[in-house]
Amino acid sequence: MNSVRSDPPPDGRPADDEAGDRYDGPRVALKILVAGGFGVGKTTMVGAVSEIRPLRTEEALTDASVGVDDLDGVAAKSTTTVAMDFGRITLRDGVAIYLFGTPGQERFWFMWNELSRGALGAVVLADTRRLTSSFASIDYFEERGTPFVVAVNCFDGADRYDPPEVRTALDIDPHVPVLLCDARQTGSAKEILVALVEHALRLAGGQATNGRGESPRAWQSVSSAEE
Repeated sequence: MNSVRSDPPPDGRPADDEAGDRYDGPRVALKILVAGGFGVGKTTMVGAVSEIRPLRTEEALTDASVGVDDLDGVAAKSTTTVAMDFGRITLRDGVAIYLFGTPGQERFWFMWNELSRGALGAVVLADTRRLTSSFASIDYFEERGTPFVVAVNCFDGADRYDPPEVRTALDIDPHVPVLLCDARQTGSAKEILVALVEHALRLAGGQATNGRGESPRAWQSVSSAEE
């Protein structure tokens, strides 16, 4: 599992020492990517879970993008991420997750190689109205051997499909978790991150699965939220 350990407090004492209270850096930092097609909800998801004001590099869509960006299904979208989104969430025991949202349009894919360096894994957001927009992200992480989960962002008014149906449509390997989520909801987005971390641990020789390749706890939590 890829992780980056932060330096200890300058004086070498434990962080829970009185003097160490001034040291706010995490003991362990994990890097996670949030990927997917254009308009699938990457910026929304990063903003939903970030404890800091997320960094966004959104620019307005102009006439120059006509015929270049595919707005099918997202005609109301007026901005696009041109570099990345960035957010942070701190867990207990000094573990911090740094989230990097990738640009969705093909002309910005050159950013992916830089953003993916040192990443623990990736969340691939999918929109059932435009499932084909997820293929590029899935192929990229499969080719690099990067652990990833597929999170179906349940947009209002979109047809709902069970995860097995989505798995078949996307031709995803059985061990890759496929979950439902609402990228706008903090709790739902956090469960996806938990599922990814657990999946990465399993691939590294850690925990067992429930037989379907999914994280039992994360799956149950998301399923309960949908009921």
